[in-house]
This record gives sequence, C-alpha cells and structure tokens, in this order.
Amino acid sequence: MEMGLTGQRALVTGSSKGIGKAIALGLAAEGVDVIVNGRHADEVEAVIAAIRQAAPATNPQAAVADLSRAEDREAVIAAHPDIDILVNNMGIFEPMSYWDITPAIWQKFFETNVLAGDALARAYLPGMLNRDQGRVIFIASEEAIMPSGEMAQYSMTKTMNLSLAKSLSKLTRGGQVTVNTVMPGSTLTEGVADMLQTMYADSGLPQSQWESDFMAHHRPLSQIQRLIRPEEIARLVVFVASPQAGAFSGAALRMDGGLVPTIF
Repeated sequence: MEMGLTGQRALVTGSSKGIGKAIALGLAAEGVDVIVNGRHADEVEAVIAAIRQAAPATNPQAAVADLSRAEDREAVIAAHPDIDILVNNMGIFEPMSYWDITPAIWQKFFETNVLAGDALARAYLPGMLNRDQGRVIFIASEEAIMPSGEMAQYSMTKTMNLSLAKSLSKLTRGGQVTVNTVMPGSTLTEGVADMLQTMYADSGLPQSQWESDFMAHHRPLSQIQRLIRPEEIARLVVFVASPQAGAFSGAALRMDGGLVPTIF
C-alpha cells in the first residue's frame, strides 16, 4: 500500500533505540524526513546513519535532548518548529513494588511519560490545525487498560496517554489532523532483553528458551506466546501516520498479541 508520506517531517521521541528506533526507520522507509531523538549523541547518530543507508533520499536530523526537561523541549521545538507527524514514544518503565513507589518516583514518571508528550503536542498541534494536516500519535501500552500490578507508576501514566489523546482529538473535529494512541503489548526492546538477562542469566535455562518461558509464566494471557518485535509496532504506527488512516480519531489501537482478554 502506498502510504503517501514522502516529504513529510516527523519527530519521533525516544527513537535512539527500541520501538522508537523501529518507528523512525519505518517512517524513513516511506520517504519521511525523521528527527531522531535520544539523550546520547552516539546512539542518535547511529540511528541517523542507519536511516541514511536504508533511505538515502530522506534527510534525517538529530535532536539530542532529554525531553522530560522543559529547557531541552524548548530547544528542540525552536530548532524544529514545524513538523507533520509527532510520535510521542519516549517513556520509562521499571517493575517495582507499589510500596516502593515514592512521591519522587510518581512525579518522575508523570513528567516523563505524560507531561513531556503533552508539552510537545501543545507546541505542534496548533501548526497542524492551521495547515489542516498532521498526526499526533502516543505510544502507550496494554498496561494502560490492563495493569499487571508490577509497576503501578507506569500503568497510571499509560492510562493518562489514552485520556490525553482522546481529549486532544476533540480539537481536530472536521479537519484532516488526527490524534490517536497505539498500545503495544510486551515487545522485545533492548530494555526487555536486559530484563530477560537479569531474570534468567543464573537460571540454568538455555537462552533460546528465555522468551518462551517468560511468556508462559509472566504473560500467560498472550495468544501469540512470543514477544512482539519493534518492527511490527512500527508498521502499525506508519499506517496510522499516513493519509490512509484518516478515519481513526481518538482511537486506542491495540497490538498486544491477544494479551488483553476483553473484546474492547
């Protein structure tokens, strides 16, 4: 399917690794000029190099910044004042007992996973509305609608993403701008790979069985019984970013491998 994205500009937050990196590469493959964001210059430049090799006709740019910090956000917005696609992917997660979640941790997760994306949407949405063209996409999680209890501070912020996207979609009524959320299930990112290493390194179980054991014992509701690959999430996000997906508005789109047991 022709996505019709050639020549558009996208900011993908947290795109130096994981799902964000896959989204950046997926958009670039469709001719999008991607602004790659991460906190470490070497990681950002590595993604830009990969884009230049895979999609040489595009013009990727670097936005080395910690977007949870207001001053860093302002610098990125000043350097890139007009974009067509905003993918609010940046986020942090950490399994922990509810009793260990301090007020400072609640605040950190709220600022990083919610307020940063809100600030970027607030900055870029007016321009999209004026041009009557644009996409704002939040990357949430199945934890938004099915909290596991393993990380209440994370689940709360992902639920907020759904609510915020729905509220912002009300501002786009009757136009060509859309705001939606994509909810991935458990995905094999670098962070999850590190988590598996921590969980199983001393277990005696062969590494080839770590994923299947994790799914069987920690994600038993998954229908596919494997971790989703970042590229799979990226393909859905690219579609949602395209003109082909203009009928989605305020939607919470699940790609969770059947992990959520409800119909809705």
